[in-house]
Amino acid sequence: MSAVTLTARRPAEATGGSPRGALRRVLALPLVLSLTVLMPAFVALQPGTGLRDQVFWLQLVLTVYAGARLSAMILGRHRKLLQGTFWLFVYMAMGIAALAQDVVGKTPVPVAGSRSDLAEAVALVLVACVAFDAGAVLVRPGARSTARTVFRPAMVSRRRLALLIAVAFAGSGLFVMKLGGLSVFFASRMEINESIATSGLSTPGSQASTAILRGFGTVPALLALMVVTRWLITSPRARGRPLPWIALVALVGLNGIVNNPISNPRYWFLTVLLALLFTVFPQSPAMYRAALSLGVAAAVLIFPFADRFRYDEANTRATETSSVLDPLVLKDYDQMAMFANTITYADAGNGHTYGRQLAGSALFFVPRSVWTDKPKDTGVMVSEWMAAANTNRSSPLWAELWLDFGPFGMVAGFGLIGWASARVDRRYARVVAHPGPASILTLAVPLVAGYSFILLRGPLLQASGRVAIGIMCLALITTLRPERWRQLR
Repeated sequence: MSAVTLTARRPAEATGGSPRGALRRVLALPLVLSLTVLMPAFVALQPGTGLRDQVFWLQLVLTVYAGARLSAMILGRHRKLLQGTFWLFVYMAMGIAALAQDVVGKTPVPVAGSRSDLAEAVALVLVACVAFDAGAVLVRPGARSTARTVFRPAMVSRRRLALLIAVAFAGSGLFVMKLGGLSVFFASRMEINESIATSGLSTPGSQASTAILRGFGTVPALLALMVVTRWLITSPRARGRPLPWIALVALVGLNGIVNNPISNPRYWFLTVLLALLFTVFPQSPAMYRAALSLGVAAAVLIFPFADRFRYDEANTRATETSSVLDPLVLKDYDQMAMFANTITYADAGNGHTYGRQLAGSALFFVPRSVWTDKPKDTGVMVSEWMAAANTNRSSPLWAELWLDFGPFGMVAGFGLIGWASARVDRRYARVVAHPGPASILTLAVPLVAGYSFILLRGPLLQASGRVAIGIMCLALITTLRPERWRQLR
């Protein structure tokens, strides 16, 4: 009896003369014009007090460039999950939103330095994006891949899946008990934070225990649901057994508690949605293109207003808008401004950290009582230097790499990220298109694609907990010697 793989059939679009291919060609021009011309022009022509100076023109160039690259991701024959989500984030957070802020003349967080620092930030983002593309180009699409020497066939073991499900229920159960019961998860994020504060998990200056508990309470539950879902979709034998269906129903209920949009940050819930979407439809060109295309609309129309459950009714803030661009100016998209503030922070005499911030993120689990001078997350550090009342600010990956390694290190870092993303995307496309051993990539790539919004937004220190626990869970269900394990079939 052969193992059933976590793969799906080759899409009909693989043939160039398919109706889907023809539809793609028909929609190509309107999509490209919308992302590269119409939307940037609409934003740029809105009334506002912003200056039409170097910052504005650099920002416009960055937006058009990101729009062109996002269009290429949507219209391409192959689904590139990691590259596609990268360009979706760049287009909205570093492109359209930052352009709107420059037009209106307002930013979500004050820009502490001069306009030259902001111009430098925009220019560095643009150069890093070009480096990302250059790194991706190095992975030649027509060449025979040698990736199998790196990505060895990795099977998903049935025994290890059972262990992961047990870990998921144990971790989520402990999370629920520590926070005081189920009702907290359906109140508000404010109540969740208050429950964490009163539970004794969070101590001043250290949130390692909180990050670990949150990670074990949410990540194993999501990953177990992804594995069981793919198992049922691809295996007729599994669909004929009651146990996988019982596991699916139980895991859906568990995720409805610990991973619901009420008690979780919007970026994490977005991770959950995209990870499940790409797990259920790994080859569907329609779902992939819809996710990227509708992601642009959702970022403007839904995402800025999706923090309704952050506060309880007594503390809910009224949303006031005086301009169509206000959702992009007053809410979440502070990434470009915070990058500029990071440049100002370093230029003010603080300098670069030469890997220290990255080390703090990688070693997030080390308590501050042991590592007394452990670095704070970059967003908090820069916000405290600015004497900002609210220090819960983002620190985009551009700022993290620039502060640690300088401009050349940042550019090299994004070139490496582009190369790795293209390499993994190509390997992922091959794995899901051909029958064969169930690769861990069929689970890891959708999860990373969804979580990339959090990694790109930063700070890395806040994102590290779930990353580490996700890696542990993937290692738990993976074996590189499948003949010794009963496989999912």
